[in-house]
Amino acid sequence: MAPSLRKGFAVTAAALLALALLPGVAAADPDPRIGLGGGWLDAQEAASNIEHLAHVDKPAGAFDPANPSNFSYVASDMAFSGTHAFMGGYNGFTVFDVSNPSSPSIVTNVICPGGQGDVSVYGNLLFMSVEETRGRVDCGTDATVGQRFQGVRVFDISNVASPQQVAAVQLCRGSHTHSLVTDPKDASNVYVYVSGTAGVRNDGLAGCNNNPAAGENPSRWRIDVIKVPLAAPQTAAVVNNPRLFADETTGAVDGLQNQPPAPRHPSGSNWSPSPVTDACHDITAYPALGLAAGACEGNGILIDISDPANPKRLDEVSDPNFAYWHSATINNDGTKVVFTDEWGGGTGARCRDTDLPEWGADAIFDIVDGKMQFRSYYKLPVPQTVQENCVAHNGSLVPVPGRDIMVQAWYQGGLSLMDFTDSAHPKEIAFFDRGPLNPNTLSLAGFWSAYWYNGQIYGSEIARGFDTFGLKPSGELSAAEIQAAREVQAPRLNAQHQQKITWTPSLATARARYDQLARTCTSTVTGNRNGGLVVDGVTCLDGATVRGAITVRPGASLLSINSSISGGLSSASASALHLYDTTVNGAVSVSGTTGSLAVVDSTIRGAVSLSGARTPGVEPVIAGNEVNGILSCSDNTPAPINVGSRNTVRGLAAGQCASLD
Repeated sequence: MAPSLRKGFAVTAAALLALALLPGVAAADPDPRIGLGGGWLDAQEAASNIEHLAHVDKPAGAFDPANPSNFSYVASDMAFSGTHAFMGGYNGFTVFDVSNPSSPSIVTNVICPGGQGDVSVYGNLLFMSVEETRGRVDCGTDATVGQRFQGVRVFDISNVASPQQVAAVQLCRGSHTHSLVTDPKDASNVYVYVSGTAGVRNDGLAGCNNNPAAGENPSRWRIDVIKVPLAAPQTAAVVNNPRLFADETTGAVDGLQNQPPAPRHPSGSNWSPSPVTDACHDITAYPALGLAAGACEGNGILIDISDPANPKRLDEVSDPNFAYWHSATINNDGTKVVFTDEWGGGTGARCRDTDLPEWGADAIFDIVDGKMQFRSYYKLPVPQTVQENCVAHNGSLVPVPGRDIMVQAWYQGGLSLMDFTDSAHPKEIAFFDRGPLNPNTLSLAGFWSAYWYNGQIYGSEIARGFDTFGLKPSGELSAAEIQAAREVQAPRLNAQHQQKITWTPSLATARARYDQLARTCTSTVTGNRNGGLVVDGVTCLDGATVRGAITVRPGASLLSINSSISGGLSSASASALHLYDTTVNGAVSVSGTTGSLAVVDSTIRGAVSLSGARTPGVEPVIAGNEVNGILSCSDNTPAPINVGSRNTVRGLAAGQCASLD
């Protein structure tokens, strides 16, 4: 199937203004995801606020044409580096060139069986998880011969078209998943936290045993920590087996949830999987904060990783609705964590109209003083058929400034974009879905992972291949917010190795703040208004003509777009002040702003004075304006900037604004 194409998209300040006014494409009633026709490579599709850019089928050797759901060929997790995407799988991994997301291409496909094949990348190294007994050290395909391998493989990908295995670290329970952990104080090494959920191997590997928790050094109830010297990856080795589940008082290694919270799942069915903690399923590390979140079968835990070789548990939670704590995502500020529940193990239909929204869902917690506090559940808000495996699965943050947004895979439930800025009231703001792989019976398929990387969304489809998507402006997400997210460029992405997101000031980031505030307007003025205006709350002028002066009271916010003010504008200790494409026939005096401040593409027929703003981390933006008078700025922290769009000042530009004309 040839990739579908779309035209490129350039954004200017004018374009941001126009696109922000476009209405969103809300899900119709009934939801268009309901009743989609099925098929392997020809299933019907439905989308809202998202554009399907391209699809690439799995290459030969990565699928079974007689049975697309064959578990031995499942596509699994993804990682990204530069202009390449790496899609893991149970039979190896595939490298894609994504320099043009609308037309991705396959660079190479590496046959290396062993499942589940999750991958991570760092520099010229690729790490791959192996847990199945058919794995061989040499990547051979005949499991009856050769040396058995279960653990973490290390590949040299300096020649991305020809990866070469340089290390293979054997482990007692293999590697179901793994997570890269870096040390901000040590650039010479990386660490790999390994989560092994398989049974303990019995082929004689030294140190492995199936002892009970009270026995001698059991191979369960721990994670494995591998240290990888970047200059000599062939020497990678296990350096610790932390007991993250130990009872703090007794030291018992099985100190967390040791039996399900009830004999049966709240649905009345048997527990599947069983929420008993003897391993982590997945760990997400955030080295810049020295923090990690572990989804550990029967518990969610917070972990101190300030010393990467010696992680320590900080807090733990459980939930009677969770069948299997599967994965975790931490928000950029480190104040929230989203845990997923893989009820049914990913192979079951768990988004049926009879399934409650707290089953197989996300659980969202605030992190307060190092402790987790439950806030809400989020589940795909539309039922799926009994022919579709569906439950919460892997996702990543979408870097929209000022908001917490996550794109997430739901297997055959498609992908869903969740806004959890208000952790107690998460909501869906975009989606994509296909019909079932087989409309007649439950067959394994759907998105294993959905991740944002350098401007687009990518999905690894278990049975179908690789997909790319672009977000579309809507009432839920503006063009400026999307552009601000696209401007965040990272050298790599491993979703379980979160990096601190920062935004370079730009017209898009400034306008994104305006768009977010505009959703909170307490009063809106359009058309003509005779007389002055005193601003309380969040007052929005949209195409307004105000025949008089405007005063903004302390703590209030004024947002103005395409408007005219026939008088002066004064503001003292306002929360926010934004003027876009606005004419002010008089002087502008703004002091002590505490939130955000932007004057863009406006005409001021009078002097402008900006002073005493205290907007930590948010530079006042004064850009593209015509000022018929003095432009004076003083004592603003941080100082105003013009983000490359100079102002025309018919007077003196002074103080902090001296260089903005």
